[in-house]
Amino acid sequence: QVQLVESGGGLVQTGGSLRLSCAASASIFSLNTMGWFRQAPGKQRQWVASISSGGNTYYDDSVKGRFTISRDNPKNTVYLQMNNLNPEDTAVYYCNSIPRKVGVPWGQGTQVTVSS
Repeated sequence: QVQLVESGGGLVQTGGSLRLSCAASASIFSLNTMGWFRQAPGKQRQWVASISSGGNTYYDDSVKGRFTISRDNPKNTVYLQMNNLNPEDTAVYYCNSIPRKVGVPWGQGTQVTVSS
């Protein structure tokens, strides 16, 4: 079954940290670039960070220096360590391959809420 399962979200205060996890089916994960995305209320989903199969990482400017993406290939899992969170980081966070594979739905996402 092709799937993506995100976890690790929660409610934190400004300046706090969270570590998100995304378990993916092997058909999605293996040899593919994986990315984290987020969607805030009333806004479109946006790219946050990505990591290639070889470990090269890329970040949106809004999270650079605060977020770290990593992957565990044997576990088909990608992580997002989020530090120094602020209210603008509040969103539902999703993972997926880049580019997205045809017919692969988005997972349920994990809610991150940062209080001021």
